[in-house]
Amino acid sequence: MNICEHCGYHLKMSSSDRIELSIDLGTWNPMDEDMVSMDPIEFHSEEESESYKNRMDSYQRKTGLTEAVQTGTGQLNGIPVAIGIMDFQFMGGSMGSVVGEKITRLVEHAGNQLLPLILVCASGGARMQEGSLSLIQMAKISSALYEYQKNKRLFYVSILTSLQMKRCQRGILICTNGTSNLERA
Repeated sequence: MNICEHCGYHLKMSSSDRIELSIDLGTWNPMDEDMVSMDPIEFHSEEESESYKNRMDSYQRKTGLTEAVQTGTGQLNGIPVAIGIMDFQFMGGSMGSVVGEKITRLVEHAGNQLLPLILVCASGGARMQEGSLSLIQMAKISSALYEYQKNKRLFYVSILTSLQMKRCQRGILICTNGTSNLERA
C-alpha cells in the first residue's frame, strides 16, 4: 500500500493509483481528458536540450497522462464527489494553463452539481515554460474556490502530497523528486 514498513512513511503514488484507491470501483468519470498544453509563448531555453513541446510529449508517453492533473467525479464510499489529483511524475506536478483550467472547471462543476470537492495537490509550482499564463492560474482557481466555499458553502478538502524530502526514523533519506530510490543519509 506504498507505506514504509520501518517508519510508516507514505511513499509516492501516481494520480491513477490514488483514483483507484479513493474512488469506488466503476464510478470514476474523468473530465477534460483531451485538454493538452500547447507552447503559447514558444518557450526556448539554452539550458534545456529539448523544446517544451517535446518535453510535454515525453511526459505524456512516460506517464500515460495528457497533463499533470486528473479531474473527474466518482463515488467515495458511496458518496458522490468531485476530485482533482495532481501527479508529481508529470513535470513535478507543475501548474500550466491547462492544469489551472482543468481544476477551475472541476471546482465550477462541483459547485453547479453541489458536490463535495477534494483536491490532491502535488505541485512543483508554476510552469515557467508558459510564463505569466501559468502564474495567473492560482488566482483563477482561488476565485472559483471562493465562489464554491463562500457563496455556496460546500465542503472542500485539500490534501497536500509529494514533499520534496523527509527523513525516515531509521536515518534513511527519502527523496520524492520523481524517483523512488532510497538512499542512506
